[in-house]
Amino acid sequence: MGITRTHVSWIVDADIKSFFDAVSHEWLIKFLEHRIGDPRIIRLIGKWLKAGTLEEGKLMMSEEGTPQGAVISPLLANLYLHYVFDLWAHQWRHRHARGNVVIVRYADDIVVGVDKESDARSFVQAMRSRLEQFELTLHPEKTQVIRFGRFAAANRVKRGLGKPQTFDFLGFTHISGHDRRGKFMLQRITRRDRMVAALKRIKEELRRRWHVSIPEQGQWLRKVVQGYFGYHAVPGNYPRMKAFRNHVTDLWRRALRRRGQRDRTTWRRAFRLAAQWLPRARVLHPWPNVRFDATHPGQEPGARIVHAGICAGGAR
Repeated sequence: MGITRTHVSWIVDADIKSFFDAVSHEWLIKFLEHRIGDPRIIRLIGKWLKAGTLEEGKLMMSEEGTPQGAVISPLLANLYLHYVFDLWAHQWRHRHARGNVVIVRYADDIVVGVDKESDARSFVQAMRSRLEQFELTLHPEKTQVIRFGRFAAANRVKRGLGKPQTFDFLGFTHISGHDRRGKFMLQRITRRDRMVAALKRIKEELRRRWHVSIPEQGQWLRKVVQGYFGYHAVPGNYPRMKAFRNHVTDLWRRALRRRGQRDRTTWRRAFRLAAQWLPRARVLHPWPNVRFDATHPGQEPGARIVHAGICAGGAR
């Protein structure tokens, strides 16, 4: 919504290299001590950080990082980046930016929208220096500054560079598109590699369910497809959703044909099974400007509450 409502012409797509494996235990404990006064909690978290992980039957110890998949890892990672990135980025935006800046972060995925190229380049350099102070590094290949927004397409056409560049965020590829009237519209479609990975998992699971009855297979596939649509059913993503459903139907047809040499499951039968068991592709979520719109203080929880000042302590 920040891209469509504000004048954003450049996107900084930042990626922190091996973030969960590079978190400094020393700095993390300092940040925890700044927020938690009970030393017993700090001691328990310290023990958990040093407990190690089992990999192929071997205990692996590490002096840095938080194990991915552990329950508390996302919480600690968000706390770490709150001091390392959030507070610093807020100050940088007010002290150094010459134009508008929109910052969105989810865990270690960071996207920054600006309206001046100089701000984008300066932000990347400043962010690189900031992360190095806390033993983190920007990924040299995955971090990029791209032209994006309502003028991106026209600008690249003038320069003979073809279609505007895209960036990935939270499982979606974001595209500088336009609606039927020719106005700028932010398009979000499912990342191709994410969809391929999901189809691969479904194919492997169908192999384990080859000799399960068709109703049981249908019930399981219905839950899988419904869960997939529950996240990816955003406006503009209907073609990818429909393609995903068609691929699942094809995988199911192939699995049924391999159950025996006499099986002759045709496409007509596969389509009937899909119509009976698989949810149809349809958009379930509203547009971001409708979902997050707050035009009056009464519509936004806590909008009248003055934000408390936060001191970063040792993170300054």
